[in-house]
Amino acid sequence: MTLVDSSGWIEFFTDGPQASRYAPYLKEPSEVLTPTIVLYEVYKIVKRERTEEDALVCVAQMQKTGVLPLTERVALDAADLSLEHGLAMTDAIVYATARAHDAALVTSDADLKDLPGVTYHAKRPR
Repeated sequence: MTLVDSSGWIEFFTDGPQASRYAPYLKEPSEVLTPTIVLYEVYKIVKRERTEEDALVCVAQMQKTGVLPLTERVALDAADLSLEHGLAMTDAIVYATARAHDAALVTSDADLKDLPGVTYHAKRPR
């Protein structure tokens, strides 16, 4: 299983410079996990930069993946990971979710790049 974080989905949906690097991870939605906090971030960013309709289309595509709610266990693990690695709340939740489901985390978020189980694709200028 693979968990693609918000940065990857945004690249994919906006045809950003890294879109082709994320496309292979997203071709089989049944093999992708998506925390609800990633739905939140992608919807918010796409709506802000494009339209609500575009944002809803993105969310509909993301809902074809395994959408995962924030559980109490993941919340507590995320808090521990945040303290241990100095992660922001969203990054910690995404990382804790990936770990809880033994999923590889794919991201362009530099705060996560050196953590075990993370595949990092450095951001490229648009």
